[in-house]
Amino acid sequence: MADETLIDGAALAALSLARSGVPCMYGVVGIPVTSLASRAVAAGVRFIAFHNEQSAGYAASAHGYLTGRPGVLLTVSGPGCVHGLAGLSNAAVNAWPMLMISGSCDQSDAGRGDFQELDQVEAVKPFSKFSAKATRASEIPRMVSECLAEAVSGRPGGCYLDIPSDVLRQTIPNSEAEKLLSEITENAGFQAEETLETLEIDKAVSLLKHAERPLVVFGKGAAFARAEDELKALIERTGIPFLPTPMAKGLLPDTHELSTTAARSLAIGKCDVALIVGARLNWLLHFGEPPKWSPDVKFILVDVSKEEIELRKPCVGLVGDAKKVLNLVNRVIKDDPFCFGRSHPWVEALSKKANDNVGRMEAQLAKEVVPFNFLTPMRIIRDAILDVGSPAPIVVSEGANTMDVGRAVLVQTEPRTRLDAGTWGTMGVGLGYCIAAAVASPGRLVVAVEGDSGFGFSAMEVETLVRYQLPVIVIVFNNGGVYGGDRRNPDEISGPYKDDPAPTSFVPGAAYHKLIEAFGGKGYIAGTPLELKSALLESFAAQKPALINVTIDPYAGAESGRLQHKN
Repeated sequence: MADETLIDGAALAALSLARSGVPCMYGVVGIPVTSLASRAVAAGVRFIAFHNEQSAGYAASAHGYLTGRPGVLLTVSGPGCVHGLAGLSNAAVNAWPMLMISGSCDQSDAGRGDFQELDQVEAVKPFSKFSAKATRASEIPRMVSECLAEAVSGRPGGCYLDIPSDVLRQTIPNSEAEKLLSEITENAGFQAEETLETLEIDKAVSLLKHAERPLVVFGKGAAFARAEDELKALIERTGIPFLPTPMAKGLLPDTHELSTTAARSLAIGKCDVALIVGARLNWLLHFGEPPKWSPDVKFILVDVSKEEIELRKPCVGLVGDAKKVLNLVNRVIKDDPFCFGRSHPWVEALSKKANDNVGRMEAQLAKEVVPFNFLTPMRIIRDAILDVGSPAPIVVSEGANTMDVGRAVLVQTEPRTRLDAGTWGTMGVGLGYCIAAAVASPGRLVVAVEGDSGFGFSAMEVETLVRYQLPVIVIVFNNGGVYGGDRRNPDEISGPYKDDPAPTSFVPGAAYHKLIEAFGGKGYIAGTPLELKSALLESFAAQKPALINVTIDPYAGAESGRLQHKN
């Protein structure tokens, strides 16, 4: 009888991912995971190789958000795992499903100062919902399946799987491997657990119906749940005005007549009942407290996490998936309909305020200011993106002034088409998010609108864009530094190092467009409306990797964008 074929742990891990329906993986290869990456590609799992695990981790976290299925990050041991924690923590804070897999040192050498040795399971604890360490190759399929399932259960988040070097090399008979793999059903790890409990739906609907100034606020949790159809039905059936959080823009078009984005302060300051769907009452929503909110506002919270609702203590808490909960709410409203008409005083007041604010903004945007301020190029970019039509480009935005101005100016018309610094205010996510968006949403153009500081965190990944020929246009607002060059007062320019560049300064006139040209991409420099329009038209039509270096007046921005009070 011939000897049975053997399979090693690296191949078994690759097949486990493939059988679980994982379409792609992001990461940086090296000892001891290179073979795992190569085997994954052979098994049908696309591998997107980065220069830095930090950017790869951000890509994996965004992939989880965009697809609803865990994004997977592969890192080497020790420092690679530590670098990957940026992505894992980003997934944890934003509540996005992700799995980080890291190689680690041989188990027999642990504690002896082995190459890149680290207790990685302990290191990931603050950021991981669930962690596992395979001590034998035969454990790998079950652990892969468990980690993927945990990542989407309850409130989504990051999970971690540690595979030591000796386990990656260990072999088992192919027949045993097939038996273990057969227990993995495709997509079994991606079914979010049912968390709906006895919901106080009738009470919530009654509060909305009898409110004088109701408001619906929805966040990226509603976007993750694919709740756009249910939100549309609720808003259009009841006539209640709505406010999206920044990354929820586009679930309903920003141009919808009941959008209160341009009247945000009035909407949250005066509403008496607020239905909050898939958004946390954290710093982004001023903790739901005065003076931004009325002290008498009644909150109805829809959240997949019971713990979140217990923390916030709303008037009504509805625990469950946003799509399913809204479907139940809509059923009750359908049986006992009500609608706040366009002539309702609250709706009229918000509409007037929004129109007034939009009018003032448009008057500023209509001015062609050269050297560029932030508004003139942002308006040109907005118009170019809108001209693309459907499917709308995915916009990635990071920076201080660049992100803040972009949030107010750029228009989202389709769901999940805006990625930004998110709940954690993370800088450096830009290129990783771009790559994930292009990979996870084939057929869509990806447009990054980046401050020069934000771009610098992951700028080398423009080579990754070119290598994979991804349809990503990176637009860098180049104002010479963090917030815009040297902003010091004269009394701050003193001491033995007073002749050094300011802490906020970069090299003036940096030729960022040359960076992508070094790898074969297309670079543009734009300092006038005509130059920018021409660059956008050409690059959008080509849908090839490109970088547009937009020269901004270094004195046009403000410190920390609009977050001065946080600095």
